[in-house]
Amino acid sequence: MSKQPDRHRHPLAGLTAWDRCAVMGVVNVTPDSFSDGGRFFDTTAAIKHGLDLVAKGADLVDVGGESTRPGATRVDEDEELRRVVPVVRGLASEGVTVSVDTMRASVAARALASGAALVNDVSGGLSDPRMIPAVADTGAPFVVMHWRGLLEGANVKGVYADVVTEVVDELRTRVDAVLEGGIAPDRVVVDPGLGFSKNADHDLTLLAHLDRLLGLGHPLLVAASRKRFLGRVLAADPNAAPPPARERDAATAAVSALAAHAGAWAVRVHEVRATADAVRVARAVEGAR
Repeated sequence: MSKQPDRHRHPLAGLTAWDRCAVMGVVNVTPDSFSDGGRFFDTTAAIKHGLDLVAKGADLVDVGGESTRPGATRVDEDEELRRVVPVVRGLASEGVTVSVDTMRASVAARALASGAALVNDVSGGLSDPRMIPAVADTGAPFVVMHWRGLLEGANVKGVYADVVTEVVDELRTRVDAVLEGGIAPDRVVVDPGLGFSKNADHDLTLLAHLDRLLGLGHPLLVAASRKRFLGRVLAADPNAAPPPARERDAATAAVSALAAHAGAWAVRVHEVRATADAVRVARAVEGAR
C-alpha cells in the first residue's frame, strides 16, 4: 500500500505526516463532560486513559479541562491550569503527541511549554484575544473551529439559510484573522464545529459536504464523537429518546470512515479502537484504486 498522503488531504506542518486520516483521542479532565461524566478527572487516571487511547490506536491525544457542552459553566483560569498542565506533561513525557483543548491563551502557552504540540481552540481564537499571538509566538499548529459563542441555554445562533455556505464563509473569515495574527498557513486546521450552534440536520448536511470545507485549503478536523445528532439518527423515531452518549460509538466510527474517505486530516473521538480500524479500512480502499 502506498505511503503517500491522499491527494485531497492537506498536510499539516509541525506534526507527523500520517499516510491516512489521523485518530485524535479525547481526554476530558472535567467532572461534567457530556460523554465521560468525570471518569478521568483525577490526573493519574487521565494520564492512564491517554496512554490507553494510544495503545488502542490513537495517533494523538486531545486534553481538555473545561466542558463545552450546552449550559456548562466555565471554570476559572487557575482551575483549568491545575487540571490540564500535569496531564499534558505526563503524556508528553511518555512520547505522546498531545493537543490541548482550551479557549485560554494562558493555558495554551503553559501546555505548549509542558510538551503539547497542537492547540485546539473551539472558539478559533475569539474567546481570548491573546490566543492567536500566543500560539503564533510558539509556531504550534492551531485548530480553528466554527463558533458562534458559548452554548448557554438554547442552541446559540443556530439559524442558517445555507449552513454549508455560511460555515465555510465564517471559517474563511476566521482563518484570515488567524493568518493575519501570525500563524503560518501550513499550521492551520479547520473544524466545522459539529453540534456547536447547529442541529442534527445542520451537522448531517456539513458531513455531506466536507469537500466544501476542504476547499478552504487547510487540513480538516472532524469531531462528531458521541454528539447529539448521532443520537437523533439512532433513535427509532423523531419522538423517541436517543441512546446515551456512550452507546453512539459505532455511529461515530461510521462517521470516521466517511470523513477519512472524504479527506479529513483527523477525527476526534472518545472510543478509539473502532475508529482506528475504520480509518485504516478507508485508507486500504483508497490504496486499492
